[in-house]
Amino acid sequence: MMKSTKIQGFKVNLLKYSDALDFVKLSLDNGEGIQIVTINPEMIEAAKKNSEFKEVLNNAELVVPDGVGIKLALKFKGIEQEQIRGVDFAQSLIELSSKHSFKIALVGAKPEINTKLVNVLKNKYPGLNIVYARDGYFQDENKIIDEIKKSGANIIFSALGAPKQEFFNEKIKNAIQGSVSIGLGGTFDVLSGSVKQAPPIFRTLGIEWLYRTIKQPERFKRIFPALPLFLFHSIMEVFKR
Repeated sequence: MMKSTKIQGFKVNLLKYSDALDFVKLSLDNGEGIQIVTINPEMIEAAKKNSEFKEVLNNAELVVPDGVGIKLALKFKGIEQEQIRGVDFAQSLIELSSKHSFKIALVGAKPEINTKLVNVLKNKYPGLNIVYARDGYFQDENKIIDEIKKSGANIIFSALGAPKQEFFNEKIKNAIQGSVSIGLGGTFDVLSGSVKQAPPIFRTLGIEWLYRTIKQPERFKRIFPALPLFLFHSIMEVFKR
């Protein structure tokens, strides 16, 4: 059984990056349906006010510590855990799909971003089997899920923003047997080259969120006050033990 802990009542898996990839590969090989959550402080703060969202997060088969705030919260508990950034993990899953001929679906982002991502990935990975691609501007989720099912996709990447993508992925898990779904927020923007990756120094220090906030000021309202509140609550949780 995979090791995990709780941060403020929310599950976070404790594992190496390579082990997370191995878990996904094994799940696909065994035909097991799983949902992957790339958890960050903003999601936890939002889920505290939404019991259904909290249930979805805690029921996910794999919850990887995406945000640097999660890594810090674990450190407060005396746990050393590497940060598994959603954008890096998505890239690794794409490479895994190309190598093992898994079929992928790309759901989310603006129409032009989604189209650009498909072209970028096809040029980079000629053997990649993209069987479904759809922007995030749709109303009927059940129709989209039915289309994904008919496409035969094994791995579904959804970039719809939290909590929408997590609820969407839970539906996929229940509707499409043996599928892997992962919520990726704004990752399509980065993977398509529409938004630049943070410079290496920002990534090394775990503050790529700061770089993206500088480049996209509209993100400020989402991160603040969620991040400082989360860190404060994480410190208080340690003192209450």
